[in-house]
Amino acid sequence: MTTQPQQHKCYQVALNMLIRREHSQLELSRKLQQKDFSDKDIVDSISLLIEQKYQSDERFSESFIHMRYGQGKGPILIAAELKDRGIKDFDLSIYDWFELAKHVRRKKFGLNIPADYKEKAKQKRFLRSRGFNLDQINKAFLEQI
Repeated sequence: MTTQPQQHKCYQVALNMLIRREHSQLELSRKLQQKDFSDKDIVDSISLLIEQKYQSDERFSESFIHMRYGQGKGPILIAAELKDRGIKDFDLSIYDWFELAKHVRRKKFGLNIPADYKEKAKQKRFLRSRGFNLDQINKAFLEQI
């Protein structure tokens, strides 16, 4: 049986998490479970936060995508991270991933495109680890400015 003070405490803990940064519903739920709140308290608290518009998966995904884009992460990595956080619907089409791949390569390795196969392969592996697809990676090597 859940007591009112325990449910209020769960709500307050969740609200404090959201004050620091946006969280997805799944993230909040996992963090509250680690703090040993009952499932009913967690569900009720998150529902109330959504109803009061303090928690929004859409708002979380927008800020998360913007943050990761600013860190130079590609769409494959961002999509995987969002899915891990319980976000199924998100829009990555508003960003220019080709330009970002080019920018990330230049920032890490400089303006010159390597003629050496080993160096080019190294740079492509780096971009792949950042979450860019092959089209974006190959386009990052086309232009030299």
